[in-house]
Amino acid sequence: MRYFIKLSFNGRQYHGWQVQENAPSVQEELNKALSLLLREEIKTTGCGRTDTGVHAKMFFAHIDTAVSFSPDDLMYQLNAILSRGIAIHSIFAVADDSHARFSAITRTYQYFLHDEKNPFLDGISWFYPHLPDLEKMNAAAKILAEYTDFSAFSKSHTQTFTNNCKIQSAHWRRIENQFVFEITADRFLRNMVRAIVGTLLDVGLSKMDENDFRSVLESKERSRAGTSVPAHGLFLTDIVYPFISV
Repeated sequence: MRYFIKLSFNGRQYHGWQVQENAPSVQEELNKALSLLLREEIKTTGCGRTDTGVHAKMFFAHIDTAVSFSPDDLMYQLNAILSRGIAIHSIFAVADDSHARFSAITRTYQYFLHDEKNPFLDGISWFYPHLPDLEKMNAAAKILAEYTDFSAFSKSHTQTFTNNCKIQSAHWRRIENQFVFEITADRFLRNMVRAIVGTLLDVGLSKMDENDFRSVLESKERSRAGTSVPAHGLFLTDIVYPFISV
């Protein structure tokens, strides 16, 4: 049977979700814990991959197993042996053709930055001691929905077949002393959100205007875009499937 696992993780101590050689990852730790508890080799398939240091408030993985188990008991046992950086929220059976990655309709990321030094935000928000123009950044962010090719914001030499994505929404808002950028799309490229945030901040500081931002998109050249912001301010916050009501 196929099961979905809903989890969250603090990415500070991991080199992303994906199994890495000689580096700790969320997937590796979860695979080992599941294999131990189910007494067979388990390999999880995640809803995507995250860069080193990126967090996930919501993440899904699926497994296939012939072992009979209680989902609630397995969730309890996993939470007991996994590190503090990973939490399992639910485990449930799905149709055999349900796929954690390919069945997802949309994904949503949020990026957090704060402009006043705050020790309680260390590691989960980027300290950015500047005051960008929120209106300028939101005006530029609206332009993203007009395009599908996001090569200008993609990490070079990835294994993707296409750099096309469909962005449904992208906007900034201010919450007390934090700026929060939220973006929803059908898929994301590696490093895409962090590169978009860095470029939008250049707009917010008047280093470029809306026309410049549009030119970056149309150039399809990563060198034309802004610097990628640090990973620790980025969270995967929502994933929508046609068969799951979260």
